[in-house]
Amino acid sequence: MVQKIVKTNPYMNELIVHLKKLSLEKKIPLWKAVARELEKSRRMRREVNLEKINRICRDNETIIVPGKVLALGELYKKVTVAAFSFSDSAYAKINEKGKAMSIQELLQENPQGSGVRIIG
Repeated sequence: MVQKIVKTNPYMNELIVHLKKLSLEKKIPLWKAVARELEKSRRMRREVNLEKINRICRDNETIIVPGKVLALGELYKKVTVAAFSFSDSAYAKINEKGKAMSIQELLQENPQGSGVRIIG
């Protein structure tokens, strides 16, 4: 028998519902993809180090990580990183060069999701 995954984090549940609703209303597939990634179990959720962000991203790019950003490596490019959560040191390192924000803040700034890439 397959166990159903139940999220206990009310912030996560609210964010997933909001992303799905926005995706359906405005027909934006980016938010549906992010919601699908956040629905996964904690073990399957993405974890991205700053080293990978620095290697993959270009200057002045906006990226979204549907999971957690970790602090391994350095960030030499000016990027905006939106994620569900950050380690404390990753948050500080990103804010030295670019901007770190939550997915909810990105939704408020850029509801259309234009120019945003999902990485992980």
